Amino acid sequence: MIDFEGGFFKLSPVDPSEVQGLVGPLLIEGEYIVAAFKDIRDSIVFTTKRIISVNVKGLTGKKVDFTSLPYNKIQMYSVETSGHFDRDCELDFVFSGLGTIRFELTRGCDVVQLNRIISQFIL
Repeated sequence: MIDFEGGFFKLSPVDPSEVQGLVGPLLIEGEYIVAAFKDIRDSIVFTTKRIISVNVKGLTGKKVDFTSLPYNKIQMYSVETSGHFDRDCELDFVFSGLGTIRFELTRGCDVVQLNRIISQFIL
């Protein structure tokens, strides 16, 4: 499992088609990607059922860790928008049995839309 304490690089929004080949085989019937974020090698994918964290390991990138974080295990979350000096957006999730996980997104991410997506699947 991914060590969420170490953090990620800043994740930037990408077209879901960019990660479809990577996470597509993991999706169940009726599940589809609604939002995707990527840094140099790692990705966070929001589907209709869960958040999939993709951690590419090693120099060659052949070893990949997929962590599935189901929406029904989220106890609460917060979204922090970027400011004038703080250029990052932050998503904090509290998962039952796992604790708090933070994702840092680059400035310009539509956090209001992302908030709607997350709320649609956990409320």
